Parts: sequence; structure tokens; C-alpha cells
Amino acid sequence: MQQAGIDFPGLGLMKYITFRALLATMTSLLIALYLGPKIIRKLQKKQIGEEIRDLGLEGQMQKKGTPTMGGTIILFSILIPAILFGNITNVYVILLIITTIWLGVIGFLDDSIKVFKKNKDGLKGKYKIIGQVSLGLLVGAVLCFSDQVTVREKASPGTGIIVETAQDHTIAYFKDIKSTQTTIPFVKDNQFDYAWLSPFKGKADEIAGWIIYILVIIFIITAVSNGTNLTDGMDGLATGTSALIGTTIAVLAYLSGNSIYASYLDTMYIPNSGEVVIFMAAFVGALIGFLWYNTYPAQVFMGDTGSLALGGIIAVAAIIIRKELLIPVLCGIFFVESLSVIIQRFYFKYTKKKYGEGRRVFKMSPLHHHFQKEGIPALIQSPKNAIPEAKIVVRFWIITILLCALTVITLKIR
Repeated sequence: MQQAGIDFPGLGLMKYITFRALLATMTSLLIALYLGPKIIRKLQKKQIGEEIRDLGLEGQMQKKGTPTMGGTIILFSILIPAILFGNITNVYVILLIITTIWLGVIGFLDDSIKVFKKNKDGLKGKYKIIGQVSLGLLVGAVLCFSDQVTVREKASPGTGIIVETAQDHTIAYFKDIKSTQTTIPFVKDNQFDYAWLSPFKGKADEIAGWIIYILVIIFIITAVSNGTNLTDGMDGLATGTSALIGTTIAVLAYLSGNSIYASYLDTMYIPNSGEVVIFMAAFVGALIGFLWYNTYPAQVFMGDTGSLALGGIIAVAAIIIRKELLIPVLCGIFFVESLSVIIQRFYFKYTKKKYGEGRRVFKMSPLHHHFQKEGIPALIQSPKNAIPEAKIVVRFWIITILLCALTVITLKIR
């Protein structure tokens, strides 16, 4: 006699990625809203406040003493739902959890040095870079050598996995392979293989391809996490921008992890990558919850504890779904913020060497501060009058929405 299993009403819904993603979003949002006041009060009690340098920006000194290290709210709010509703045996979920903790710890150390040791420079830059590069090596090694990491491509009849199409009932053949391929935006035949950059032939060509792929991963993780860190300079700016980017990555991950949609859109199908949707759903919910307290005027700042981790999560998620070459478009705000700092420093050093005094391209860098400042000689003077912080933040959000829409549209443009 067969025993009936325990069946709770609605339990079958848990097999659907969309349902678990909604649960992850709501749970992370509620956790952030619940933890926010508690952590803010603890930070205030321990006098963990932001040290503010007077840069002559409107409303800047009013932020002095605002609790920082609020990124802990975000990290807890991401990790708890991701573990509850995600498949924690999935290699991609494991990588994202490691990324969150790894960069969260680096950011926490940086904030701790600033707050408790009163060292405004925080953790030395070389140690941050070592931490980011080490994470990149780990992520790259797992993506290169784990048997769980594959992409699906068409195969000859009689080999691989047989898939019956829903429309005309013809049979298509596929196989899952290890690959250094990725997606090129705006191009019809949109597959690019990093091994093509190798100057070698045969087995050496394959090895060189993996080495190049790992180096690209290291660069992307380092660049995006630092870009997010630079963008975190106004109330709600990095939080809202990251939430919009995270939503877009969740959509792309859902499409890449679904064989039907991937085939229809002619994009790369990555088996088991659908679990990335759950993690990114928790990511977005946590940021929306944190924004409740971080929007202008902010009650708490995320600090490097949050900003480094957010950038790392975005980078690793994009790499997992092979959309890393879309990052300059999707993360356009992070990109121009980083570029503004590089241009400003290079031009200042160049003019100081040539003319004896440093000159500026922007009134201030990163770029968001350029719009706040007035009365400073610079190559770019527009706008002449300072723009209120809240307006700058919302305008950057609007630009990010447009960039996110463009990123999704690239799937059909080609």
C-alpha cells in the first residue's frame, strides 16, 4: 500500500522561479525595513558616523555624523532570502553568496578603519585591489573548471540533448559544453569567444582562452565594484541605480535560463542560471528597503560595506549569464563616474607638469559632484548654477532607466 506524501496547499508553486523571485523580493524588502531602524539606532549609539570633509557643497556639512556602515542592512537582507528561496547547491548561487560576503567584509574593514581609527583613507588601496583580484580569480576558476558551468549549443543529429520544439514538432539536437563564449550586443551573430584572442594553436589555444577569460573576469569585478563605490556619494544615488540595474540583470537571467525564451531571442542558453533570478530579486528588494532610509535626506549611508558588495554582485551576475560586455551600457552611470575620476586625475597631473599648476576638466569629480559645484575654473562649466542633490539623483535614475531599457532592447535590435 502506497503512503500519501505530505502536500501543503501551494507548495507546488515553489518550483516556479517567478514565484520564488517574488517571495525573495518581498522578504528582503521586509527584512530591510525591519532591520533598518534597529541597525541605525545601534550605529548612532556607538557613534559610528560619517566623517565629512568640507568641499563647499550645498547641504554637505549637514550630513556630518549620519550613521555609516548601513551596508550591513543590505547584506543581511540579500543573503537571508537568497538562502531561503534559492537553490544553495547551485554553483551560481554559491558564487553570488561568496561575492556578497567577500566584498562585504572588505568594505566593512575599510569603513571600520575610517570610523574607529579616524583614518579618512580607510583600508589601503592595494589591499582592496588584492581582495577584488582574489575574488576574480576564484570566480574565474570556478566558471572555468566547474562541471556545473556550461552553455548549450546546437549539435549534430543523434548527439547531445534532444529537444522537441512546441510549434512544428521537429527535433533539434543540443549539447552542454564548457566554453569561453559570451554575448556581443547589437550584433546578429552575437557570439564571441575569448579564445579567439589567443595567438596560439591547438591545446595551448584553449588554455590561453581560459586565461584571457579569467583576466577579463578579474578586471570586470574590480572595475564595477570600484565604480559603484565612486557613485555612492549622494543620498540614494548608488542604491536606486543599483536596484534598477539589478532588475534588468534579473530579467536577462530569466531569459538566459529559459530554453524557450533563449531560443526565441537567439541568445545564449545557460542551464541552471535561472537561480540567479532569485538572488537578484533579493538584491533588488533589499535595495528598495534600504532606500526607505537612504533617500534624501539620508538617515544612514551604506558605506563601502554596501557599495563594494553591490558592484561585485552586479559584475558576477552579468558574467554568469554571459552579458558582461553589456556592462558599459547597463552600468553607464558607474562607467562615466569612474571615467570622470580618471580623466580629472590624468588632466590635473598633465597640466601641473606642463604649466606648473594643475587644471581641471570637471568642477569636481566624481561626476555627480560636478553638478553640485559652482565657481571653480574648469574646462566644462555647464551647468553654471549648482543643481540640488535630490534633483541630480533622480535625473541619474532616469538616465539609468533609459540605459536599462536599451540593454534589454539589444536582445531584439540585432
